[in-house]
Parts: sequence; structure tokens; C-alpha cells
Amino acid sequence: MDLLGGMNRDELGISAWVAASVFALAVGVWRPRKLHWSVLGSVLLFAALNAGAGIYVLNHVGDPRWSAGEPPLSAPSFSGTPVVGQFLGPLDSALNAVVGQVNAFLAFKQALPVALGFLGTSGWALLVSFPLGILATVISYVMDRRRTADFEKYRATVDLLKVELEEIKRQISTGNSVGTALPASDEVADVRPRLTRGE
Repeated sequence: MDLLGGMNRDELGISAWVAASVFALAVGVWRPRKLHWSVLGSVLLFAALNAGAGIYVLNHVGDPRWSAGEPPLSAPSFSGTPVVGQFLGPLDSALNAVVGQVNAFLAFKQALPVALGFLGTSGWALLVSFPLGILATVISYVMDRRRTADFEKYRATVDLLKVELEEIKRQISTGNSVGTALPASDEVADVRPRLTRGE
């Protein structure tokens, strides 16, 4: 089934733009932090769609969509000529074969500029994708460096908090050991007589 059979060359070009734009928008909304990669992906998708359209045109050379309304040539028939018509039948076959080859050449000649237009657009998109790829790589590198620096900063903060927590635990354990220490023996001896005197 030919899904592109109902589309002319203008609609094929517009559909490539629409598909690339929708892809960039959808991936940009889904992964906003990876917008640079989304733009690069949409450009590569645009190049692939245009290359596919060019190959499609070359695979459908005889399609009237590329002929700009020019009708194919037709050979005259000599078989209907009185008296000698029956002898001119082979001439009709030869003329039809020649005209068929001419029509095939004309169809290829009409389809070739359309295909080259799509392939040229694909080539330009690929050329644009190279600096975009370099830019996206640089942006990713900077973002990774920044993320690594933030992670190191957070890890240093966590290490500092761990040290402070251990210090607090030591202070708490030292304070508990002092507060729960048993009194000395001479203090106990002093308390007992006081209690007996009070009685």
C-alpha cells in the first residue's frame, strides 16, 4: 500500500517540515534539559525524511505528479492505412516501442529535478547537523562538568555534616557518662550520718 500516493511534491516537502517540528516540540517538552539533542535529532529526522522523499520520487518515475501536467507522447498508427495498412503493422510496433522509451526518458527527466530537490535539502540539513552536533556535545560537556562540580560540592557538604554529627555524638556520650557517674565512697559516708541526725 502506497501511503504517500495521495501527496504531491509540495505536500511531501511540507510533511517533512511538520514531522521534524513536531518531533522537536514533543521531545523538547518531554526532556527540556536535553533541548540541544532534540534540535539535532529533529534536523537529522528532517534530512532522513527528505532523503526518503527523493528516493520515493526516483522509485515512482512515471508518476504524473512529477510531470507538471505534461501528457505523455503517443505514436501515430499506420495499420489503418488503406491497401498497405496490413503491411505497416510492424512499423506501428516499432514506433510504439520508440515512443515508450522516449516517454520513459521524459518521465525520468521530469522526476529527476524533484528528487534532486529533496536530496539537496537533505544534504543541506546534514551539513547543518555537523555544527549542531558539535554544539550539542560542547553543551553536554559543560553541563556534565557543572553537574560533577555540584555533586562534589554536595558530597563535601555531606562529609562535613558527618564529621559534625560524629562530634555531636561524642559530646553527647561524654556528657552522659559524666552525669551518670556514681558518687565517691567518702560522699556516701557523709550522707548517712546526716540522715541519722535528722531522725
